[in-house]
Amino acid sequence: MLKVLLKKQLAEVFRGYFFNRKTNKARYKANTVFMFILFAFIMIVLLGGVFTFVALGMCGGLTSAGVGWLYFDLMSGIAILLGAFGSVFNTYSGLYLPKDNDLLLSMPIPVRTIIISRLLNVYLLGAMYSGVVMLPTLFVYWFVAGTTVLNVICGIILFLIVTAIVLILSCLLGWVVAKISLKLKNKSFITVIISVTFFALYYFVYFKSQEWIRVLVANATLYGQNIKSSASVLYMFGRIGEGDPIATAIFTAATAALLALTIFILSRGFLKIATSTASVGKTEYREKKAKEKSAFGALLTKEFARFTSSPNYMLNCGFGVLLLPAAGVLLLIKGTEFLSVIGTVLRGRTDQVALLLCAMLMLVSTMNEMAAPSVSLEGKSIWIPQSLPVEAKTVLRAKAAVQVILTGIPMAFALVCSMIVLQATVAEKIMVCAAALLFTLFTAMFNSFVGTKNPILNWTSEIIPIKQSSTMLIALFGGWGFVALFAVPYFFIGNAIGLVPYLTIWSAIYLIAALLLYRWLNTKGARMFAEL
Repeated sequence: MLKVLLKKQLAEVFRGYFFNRKTNKARYKANTVFMFILFAFIMIVLLGGVFTFVALGMCGGLTSAGVGWLYFDLMSGIAILLGAFGSVFNTYSGLYLPKDNDLLLSMPIPVRTIIISRLLNVYLLGAMYSGVVMLPTLFVYWFVAGTTVLNVICGIILFLIVTAIVLILSCLLGWVVAKISLKLKNKSFITVIISVTFFALYYFVYFKSQEWIRVLVANATLYGQNIKSSASVLYMFGRIGEGDPIATAIFTAATAALLALTIFILSRGFLKIATSTASVGKTEYREKKAKEKSAFGALLTKEFARFTSSPNYMLNCGFGVLLLPAAGVLLLIKGTEFLSVIGTVLRGRTDQVALLLCAMLMLVSTMNEMAAPSVSLEGKSIWIPQSLPVEAKTVLRAKAAVQVILTGIPMAFALVCSMIVLQATVAEKIMVCAAALLFTLFTAMFNSFVGTKNPILNWTSEIIPIKQSSTMLIALFGGWGFVALFAVPYFFIGNAIGLVPYLTIWSAIYLIAALLLYRWLNTKGARMFAEL
């Protein structure tokens, strides 16, 4: 029974490799094999290659300085972080609150068997993530420092200790996430905030890693002495990788005790969490007047609710909502230096600097594509907006208006910030703002046009129309292409035309194109939507 349950757990994790989510049919064996080969390539070659490069950058300098244990501390810390945060949401959804809890608990299966199968699933996934770091760490050390019986055996035990720590942390963090999720009414914004924070931390560490490695290797002896004197636990932990049998025995015993305690506590509280339901707050009826809305206003509210209820929708189609204000604030802080550097590169051409600034903000705005999958997200419920006593063109207007509002307001903020630091004439600043704002209007109409023209309604997962459809491909690369078409010609004909006339021409083009697409949505697009 344990083998069957573990197989079921792993099949759920890799379901997309065996079944096509668009058709919900089994993939051909060749496609499944290709998917697993691609997955192995990403995990082993790409991620493993990155951490091999990091290990090579640190191992030689730290071992030659006599602080090889510090090398194992740092790489093990990275492995634990990657493993714990890589599997924490799988722990939350696969260990504590999976959808089949009621079904499995109603069967004649011992609870301990269910717990063990799910713990093994969490352990294997955590070991996969942490192994991407630990295996290159060990191989690089054995290559640089040489191999002995002790450092090989202790290195393998260190790998097992790290994976056990990842399991313990995953269970703890997954329990915290599960408890919080049962209390929250709207989980979408929490998911988005966590995801954005993770992306920000990832890119911060990515860009700073080389500098940190260089400083660490240059001051290895000093840092090693400080850690050894003030944090002997870290010193002993790192000594495991160097082949210290005493340190290995101590940490093996301590990790085994913590793991046993974790499993004991989990078995005691598993049923309580597994059978919990989300908290429902008490409401008291109070009579109040309802504010009447127009048909368009009601549909617009519905579209905003649809957008804010889906983390996938917000993260994949609304990243510009965050990036545009962030770009504006960054320009206020560092804009003068940034634009002066660009001006130096362009030999003092302030008109080209203004054009590039405008193009940069346009490019960031193309990360907002919420209008493109909007029709497709109706899915099999498309009959609901079609059956409402409103015109089809009103439905399409509301879908396009969401992108206009969620892009236009952040764009206006970013433009105000950029105009403060931009060295240009008043006319040039006005036309930069006009061109950028009209571009957001045009792209919203274009994405609505593409989404209405090429909808996908038979999806089984919302990620398909949001991320895996040809509509999104056209919207994304089309936006980039429009920005390139706007910016590149100026470097060839800008001297002859001038910035203000050039921006005026493009503003007129965007306005006319947006009006034509708006007319299409009101006429032919509305008929196509009604016939879907």
